[in-house]
Amino acid sequence: MTDERKTLQEMTSDEPQHEKRDRKNWVAFVESDVVNFLQLSDLEKMTIDDGEGNKAKLTRRKDGSVYVECTSSNVL
Repeated sequence: MTDERKTLQEMTSDEPQHEKRDRKNWVAFVESDVVNFLQLSDLEKMTIDDGEGNKAKLTRRKDGSVYVECTSSNVL
């Protein structure tokens, strides 16, 4: 077990300290795990949001395929 302690700056910072996801990882997650969940759960539509500006809408088509629309926002 590692003892990772926060620095004084991290403890007093007002900004949230969570890992940023890059767009490639988000799209890969949506196109694999989320699509599998949609299919296994027999859902017709699903919308997900990671709270960091990455969003995805999934819709099952009549032919059984899944339509995926991913959007993201980046702060530069």
